[in-house]
Amino acid sequence: MVDALIDKGDTAFVMVSACFVFLMCPALGFFYAGLARAKNALSLMYLCLLSVGVVSVQWYLIGYSLTFSPTGSKFIGDSQMFLMRNVGSAPLLPSHTIPSSAFFVFQAMFACITPALAFGSAAERMSLGPAIIFIFLWTTLVYDVITCWTWSSTGWLALMGVMDFAGGITVHCSSGLAAVAYAMVLGKRRDYNENVNTPHNVSFVFLGLALMWFGWFAFNAGSAFAANARSVNSLVCTHLAGCVGGCVWVLMDYWRTRKWSIIGLCTGAVAGLATVTPGSGFVSPSASLAFGFFGSSVCNLALHYKHRYKFDDALDVFAVHYIGGLVGLVLTGIFAQQSIIALGYPEGTPLDQIQMGGWLDGNWMQVPIQLLGIVAVSGWSFVVTYLILLVINLFPSLKLRLDDEAELMGTDISEMGERAYAYLPMMEEAQTPRRSSSGSNSDLDMEKPSDASTGATMTPSTDLTAALNKKKQKKKMHARHKSPFRSIRKLMMTNDRTVIKGVPDLIEEPVILDFNQSKDLGSIRMHELTEPTGRDIYQKTQAKMRAEKQEQDDIVTAIGHPMMAASSSGTSTPSPVPSDSKSAL
Repeated sequence: MVDALIDKGDTAFVMVSACFVFLMCPALGFFYAGLARAKNALSLMYLCLLSVGVVSVQWYLIGYSLTFSPTGSKFIGDSQMFLMRNVGSAPLLPSHTIPSSAFFVFQAMFACITPALAFGSAAERMSLGPAIIFIFLWTTLVYDVITCWTWSSTGWLALMGVMDFAGGITVHCSSGLAAVAYAMVLGKRRDYNENVNTPHNVSFVFLGLALMWFGWFAFNAGSAFAANARSVNSLVCTHLAGCVGGCVWVLMDYWRTRKWSIIGLCTGAVAGLATVTPGSGFVSPSASLAFGFFGSSVCNLALHYKHRYKFDDALDVFAVHYIGGLVGLVLTGIFAQQSIIALGYPEGTPLDQIQMGGWLDGNWMQVPIQLLGIVAVSGWSFVVTYLILLVINLFPSLKLRLDDEAELMGTDISEMGERAYAYLPMMEEAQTPRRSSSGSNSDLDMEKPSDASTGATMTPSTDLTAALNKKKQKKKMHARHKSPFRSIRKLMMTNDRTVIKGVPDLIEEPVILDFNQSKDLGSIRMHELTEPTGRDIYQKTQAKMRAEKQEQDDIVTAIGHPMMAASSSGTSTPSPVPSDSKSAL
């Protein structure tokens, strides 16, 4: 009987959608890393992937049962499906045509990406240690509760009739207010007033947006839990809203700055996609154009006035995700249509068994219901997140914020001991022009001591240079006493402290050509030419080469190299260049 209820095509569709939604987590890591400064890029990638690991385990242990247990209360589920008990081949709900295990893994991907979104506001100053505890507690006390209200068959918002097709409330609103709480608890960055929010790698932003857009198709269309006409409608609406959102944002930025910004294009696309998420399965493709337009416009205005906020949202999670989700929920109450909802039902289903639409269908109470859901979820997410962070911060070993020295060095090197670009100098601030923000608070301005003798002003970059040099000197002094093989390293040319002098300058002086001047074509003095030494740029003479070889042999003899005999017997002196080649030269 179970086999008759399961549709293999729908099951395959949901499984593939779950894989695509998982791709959004590393894509978000690229997106956030590109928007941040280079010294904090790896930490954001780390947090996005860490969220996948912690939430997946929590979802298996208790999260899925607390969210979707059919025997739970209107507020939270029960323990019926802890450790995936009673989760198998049977559908969770009579309307589903997929196994409950497929529904389990698809919803797990939604839970994984939600706390990762919130970390964007705390970037560049948060400690990585408490992140594991925060992710587990936040998913249990905030995400699971809100999702139970909205999507569980017993949730009070679901019974009231709130419309959220793919996560406007559960993902974007919950993570947006959690981001605000995180930013307020941590405080502003130490250089917040110096306008240092320039993205360090726009290519990462582009790559992250492309992968997220790809995963967003499955994020929204897969929420139909079947490969039917409603899922196709959701996919079309998702794509149109993202396109309109990106174009509107670019035009608004160009109107202000007269520049065509790819950062603006990517941010606008995310705003459009976030706005259409709650309504993609309720509205028509024509209405999705309005979602992209209004979502991108309102988010752009919210971002433009971000300096008026009393918190430091580093990567604009509030302005894009929360505002976008809020606008999308309100527009869903206006543009939702019963004819679109009916696409997910079998043909011939009576209309009285299909949910009513919004204002377009004459359901004037739908927008107030949407607003009630926004207020309830926003309040719960902000208050509970704030309390979780305050409790975690009470423990001395779980301080949420980095100290000034670690923040100056960057989260990557101070917390992880790794760098995104090991081949580049660490002092990115030295090349970044600083200019003060006019709307800065005076109590947050950093005091910069100046050197009275030279009149030079100490900057954060010089502070970091001094800190790094101090650490390097300690390491060098420690290694100097523990390294009996310095001569061997010098011979093998692996000693990084060896300075090679006499290297010619590779910058050529400009040569002015005057074709009317007389040419001095005197004879070439052959006795002044040096013999070539195997295309060596130093053009060493034979006498110099013999002297260097003798010096190396002396070092080998002094340290008693085991290959001395073989080296001396098997090495032959290079033969001089024939005279023919000299004359040819």
